[in-house]
Amino acid sequence: MLTLKHIVELDALELQQLYENLQRSVTLASLVLAAWQIGLWFARALVNHHLNERAQLPQLWGNCHQCGSRLESKGFVSRRMLTLVGWVEWRRRVGRCPHRCAGSHDAPFDAVLGIVPYQQTSVELVRLGCLLAVFLPFELAVQLLSQLCGIRISDDTVWQWVQQFGRQAIQQLEGELISLDKGIEPAQESIDPMFVDLPLVIAADGVSVPFRAQAGTPKGKIRFQEVKIALLARLRSVQTRSAQTKTRLEQRRLVAVLGDIAALQARLQLEALHQGITTAPQVVWISDGARGFRRLFEQHFASIAIGILDFYHAAQQLWEAAEAYDDTLPTHTPGQWFERLRHSLRHGYVHRIVQELGRLLKYPSTPASAKPVLKRVQQYLSKHLPHLQYRQFKKQGFPIGSGMVESACKWLIEQRFKGTGMRWSEAGFNHLLHLRLAWVNGRFDPLFADHPLTLHLYSPNR
Repeated sequence: MLTLKHIVELDALELQQLYENLQRSVTLASLVLAAWQIGLWFARALVNHHLNERAQLPQLWGNCHQCGSRLESKGFVSRRMLTLVGWVEWRRRVGRCPHRCAGSHDAPFDAVLGIVPYQQTSVELVRLGCLLAVFLPFELAVQLLSQLCGIRISDDTVWQWVQQFGRQAIQQLEGELISLDKGIEPAQESIDPMFVDLPLVIAADGVSVPFRAQAGTPKGKIRFQEVKIALLARLRSVQTRSAQTKTRLEQRRLVAVLGDIAALQARLQLEALHQGITTAPQVVWISDGARGFRRLFEQHFASIAIGILDFYHAAQQLWEAAEAYDDTLPTHTPGQWFERLRHSLRHGYVHRIVQELGRLLKYPSTPASAKPVLKRVQQYLSKHLPHLQYRQFKKQGFPIGSGMVESACKWLIEQRFKGTGMRWSEAGFNHLLHLRLAWVNGRFDPLFADHPLTLHLYSPNR
């Protein structure tokens, strides 16, 4: 059995130096940091010991994939890898075909450890680096990684990790989309029993991102492209301390795509199936009046979802009408008229607004310049009449604004992709975007391993 004495004997000189640092520490902060370094030293020593101990166990050799001969042991060869606790090294058996067939080299213990030839970094460290890059620019992610565990790597290394696992996330998504296109529906995601009977809300919006004019160089004029985003969540009503009823989003999931509405539609339908759209008691759709989003709703979700036009977008239409009419109103300023129309809109009297706009279009005193705007707003409200019943929607506990998805746009896109001086290549953007989506949707860890990699730190305060 491995004991503390055995560990200390592995490298007493280095440990002694660390212990002397601990003794020289005066402040609480310096004591904690010195003890932290000793803890990392012990962790690395433990890993080294167990790796070398397990590598001594007998190995079962397979057959050469070319000639079929049984592989033969060629002795022990060293393997070194950078991990979360620093560099670790061990010696393991390596086998080869007795006929020296090309490509017959084999190290069975590597497969047991879940590592591949030429791999230089352990997966738990790669995961942490990618996780930091999900939230921070690459340079800051590298600095924070060094602060956390004393490991120094380049920001280009973290960038390469993000490209690798972001590409893997995209490939998994594309595989699911191909299966869905073949008529194979995905398995419904596990939903908390508390949320199963709650309505499912879908909200959609778009946000622009700066891209490079030419691949491989930041030179040239910035190109802005729109990223389309959809949010899916369960709606739960909760009582505040002031006895008011508010809506809370549960089991939030995001869909995003740098592409057209058709690309968003495929991904959104896939995620909607994951979130139980076919079994939800009610489905609610919220978006602004953009043609692409409205067409997406009408073609694919109108048969099962209640459509709600974003209240603030509808109110903007009323303001345009009031502004066009200007100061020719006999008794009210445009601002006062707008406030009255907005109140009517909020409380379910849209038909009165439509009628009033119709009367204004017939008045001889209405300016000719205002009539096209008034007519457009009247037709707009008439067309979306079923989606403007805000009084009824509020009674049912549904949100009437798209602030939830606008907030998602800010967190998912603006905070990470629209920093000062940032310009993205399409590939680099997509790889990082899909890692951010994997994190917020609870699918980050499975990209790296089939077992949990989340670090649950020991604390005596628990």
